[in-house]
Amino acid sequence: MKRMHIHVGVGNLDQSIDFYNALFGAQPVKTKADYAKWMLDDPCINFAISTRVGTTGVDHLGLQVSEDSELAELRERFKNADMAVYDEGETVCCYARSDKSWVKDPSGVAWEAYQSMQDVQLYSGVTATDSAESGTPDAEIPKACCVPSEMKTGACC
Repeated sequence: MKRMHIHVGVGNLDQSIDFYNALFGAQPVKTKADYAKWMLDDPCINFAISTRVGTTGVDHLGLQVSEDSELAELRERFKNADMAVYDEGETVCCYARSDKSWVKDPSGVAWEAYQSMQDVQLYSGVTATDSAESGTPDAEIPKACCVPSEMKTGACC
């Protein structure tokens, strides 16, 4: 199943959670100190908010899939449409380990196609296990993830 994904940067997480709870008539399925996510069936959407994207408003859009074959299909569509694709591969972002590819629409809006494989305990960069093993303090973990820096700087796509 494919699910639309929207990630919005917010200034005040608690106020935004209250707003989106009322709007969606549902509670988030994941809440952290800097992040919240709703997995809605009507509409079929993965809606996430965070204080880590650097600006407020829509950060990026995406299509989340549940099967390897669906991700392969989306990647094939990108190639067939002659889109410049940034294959990020397996990464940790938004408290999940995922396999991702990115494209930009003609106006420069970043879109991700991804499959999440498991929940992790850190927002980005490394898992809690990796962090503990390497001794990396949380302060050194990147503040933002999602749209790769290569996509933001124009070094790709």
